[in-house]
Amino acid sequence: MGKGQKPEPGSVGHDRIQQGHAGQSIGEAIRHWYNLPKGDFERIDLDIEIFDDVFYITPLYYKLAQSKKQIPIRRIPNALTFTRQYISPLWTEQLTNVEQRSKGIVHWSLDEICRVVADHRPKSRTPHVQEPDLLRASGPLAHLGLKLGAYVGKGYDCVATYLQFLSYPDYTIPVEIKEHSRDFQYQQKKYGKEELSRALVLCVFHDHEVMPKHIDVIELEALCEHSNHFDS
Repeated sequence: MGKGQKPEPGSVGHDRIQQGHAGQSIGEAIRHWYNLPKGDFERIDLDIEIFDDVFYITPLYYKLAQSKKQIPIRRIPNALTFTRQYISPLWTEQLTNVEQRSKGIVHWSLDEICRVVADHRPKSRTPHVQEPDLLRASGPLAHLGLKLGAYVGKGYDCVATYLQFLSYPDYTIPVEIKEHSRDFQYQQKKYGKEELSRALVLCVFHDHEVMPKHIDVIELEALCEHSNHFDS
């Protein structure tokens, strides 16, 4: 990797992804983010994708020098997405884990989210309710593992947002607050490809027909409907 985390040609005689100016090797970064065991890597197989001139790698398998086995690395599409159409397995495992650690907290959190959603539904809509009202869900979401950063109203709404899921390391991601996810089309036209490379839309209603490839969506309406899975 070159300056600014940009890929650049290596200096070896065969295909290899090198550290370059990055703070750590790609192998160590993969170990960190995918929670892989300690040990020297003999090899890591990668899927390489170029999307809108941005270079993405996804690890597929790894083999440790002291092991005879090549081990697959779990891939979860749209790992942070929770909508009526799709619930990431990572979210399902996270909610189960939170409930096991603190009985009743998931049910309480989803009920609180339902209170927020109710004020935005067409039939029960509170007059003049604004998009920042969604921040009332920040407390319940924090119990579920999503801790919203300060609402700055410039660029992405909540830049310093981080997730604490299962045994994975904390993950920081910018969040855009929308009542309807379809309104994210404004950001698609305004933001550059680097800003759109990874972000999260927190909305009440997910009605965006074609969300950009690397944008995840959390739909509060879907979380509310999921509350019956945790009824006491």
